[in-house]
Amino acid sequence: MKTSMKVNIKNNVSSGMKSTGKSNMGRIARKMTAVICAAFLVFSLGGCSSKKADETVSIDVSELAEALLETVTSDTLSETASSMIPSIYYLDEEDVASAAAYASSGATACEVAVIESTDADGAENVETKMQTRVDNQEELYASYNQSEAARLDTAIIKSNGAYTVLCVCDDTDRAEEILEEYGF
Repeated sequence: MKTSMKVNIKNNVSSGMKSTGKSNMGRIARKMTAVICAAFLVFSLGGCSSKKADETVSIDVSELAEALLETVTSDTLSETASSMIPSIYYLDEEDVASAAAYASSGATACEVAVIESTDADGAENVETKMQTRVDNQEELYASYNQSEAARLDTAIIKSNGAYTVLCVCDDTDRAEEILEEYGF
C-alpha cells in the first residue's frame, strides 16, 4: 500500500507540473529575458559615459614629450627639429598646430612624439600616420635588430581631442600612467 501511495503522489505531482509547467516556464523565460535586457541596458549606458568623451584635453606638447622621456632608459633621445617632424611622421605641415618629438640615433627604436593637430579630425589622420611610422620602423629594425623590432610591438599610440602621442619606450606601464595623468 505504501508503494502505491508513493506512486500516486508522484504521478499527481508530475501531472500537476505537466499541466502548469508550460505556463511556469513561459513566465520564467519572460522574467529571464527582462532581467537580461535590463542588465544589457545598464551596461550599454554605462559604456557611453567615458571620461575621455566628456573631457577635452589641453596640453603643452613639449611638457608631455619631456615627461615621456623618463620612460626611455636604454638610450638617450635627441630632440627632433620641428621642421623635420612633418616629414618623419608623413604629415602635412598645415595640419600641425604644434609638435615635440625626440628620437634615437638609430641604436634603439625608442622615440617620443606629441603632435597637436589643427583640429580633432586631423588627430585621427595623425594617429594613422603614426601607425604607419611604427610599421615602417618595425620592418626596418627586423632586418638588423630583432629585439628593437619587438619593442615596436608595444608602441603606444593614443589620441584625445586634437592631440596624438607616439611613445616607443622601455617602461610602457609608466608611459601609460603619464598619459593618463595628461588625460589620455
